[in-house]
Amino acid sequence: MREVFRGPSGVPERKQNLPQLYRFCFLMLGDSRKAQDVFHATLREAAQRAARGELPTESFWLFRDARWRCLEATKSDLQPEPLEMDEHEVAAEAPSQIGRLDPMHLAIWISAAPDPQRSALALFYLDEFDYREILDLAELKLNELSRFLSNGRRQLQAWLDAKFPQTADV
Repeated sequence: MREVFRGPSGVPERKQNLPQLYRFCFLMLGDSRKAQDVFHATLREAAQRAARGELPTESFWLFRDARWRCLEATKSDLQPEPLEMDEHEVAAEAPSQIGRLDPMHLAIWISAAPDPQRSALALFYLDEFDYREILDLAELKLNELSRFLSNGRRQLQAWLDAKFPQTADV
């Protein structure tokens, strides 16, 4: 399911953090214009820090900075309210459903989740980070991350089932 945002070679783009940084902004915001604005602001700040010799030593500080900028960018937007969403167990046909999914739709779906679930899902579906890194970047405890990802995957499956209904074989 996490292959939607893999590189053209099929290998996670771990060495190409800038494309992944943009994808992260896109998943967090669900809007390419806003994602571009946050991405560019993050890079401008990084360039200024580099010019002053003040780059952090933390591995994924660009993602942490972009996350806070994304949260700030959506602060004045309508915020998703906590509500009960349909949940379905992850189905065997999930990979084929996701294969038919446009990345824009996944970004819109993830960006509609309340944070910190939104951050957890965006970091997870990038397929860039291991669980410890996601815990650190999203500032979550293990049980919180597990709950957000588990619920998110079941909610995504319910959404996929509604978007791509199975036709009955007669």
